[in-house]
Amino acid sequence: MSANSAEPARLEVVLVKAGRTKIRYPAELLADDGNRIAVRAPWAGSGVRDFGFVRFEPGDVFTEYYWRDRWYSVKEVRAADGSVKGWYCDVTRPAVSSGTQLVVEDLDLDLWRSADGRDVRRLDEDEFTESGLTETDPQAASAAVAALDALEALAVRPDGFAELLA
Repeated sequence: MSANSAEPARLEVVLVKAGRTKIRYPAELLADDGNRIAVRAPWAGSGVRDFGFVRFEPGDVFTEYYWRDRWYSVKEVRAADGSVKGWYCDVTRPAVSSGTQLVVEDLDLDLWRSADGRDVRRLDEDEFTESGLTETDPQAASAAVAALDALEALAVRPDGFAELLA
């Protein structure tokens, strides 16, 4: 960002899964302290994605937190009216930034926490098992499971992710 510009800094978030780019989208850089990177972006999917327990849809805004030393990301999801829907967490390898790109490798495990904290769900454990990571990279698989456990431990607390994201 130049000193004369009011334009926010932009990054391109690149989500990779099984060696392929799953999605890429532009995001506004909110903060980067050298370890944690925070960005904001509108819902980047096409149309509505209905999980049964939450719907991601046009107008939703995601404030996303990535770490260079942690095996997960946390995304606060807000509806178009500004109300918090909840937090969607991806288990990933630590984020890597290069120039204006932020690259994150998805390891299939996910976690959802509703805005009221009553609904905490571990997701896609079957996909993780089917990925074969346990056989191909046991250390990464172990780190992924530990990350999901850590996220769940935070999610069930009354204040949820408040301290982590402060």
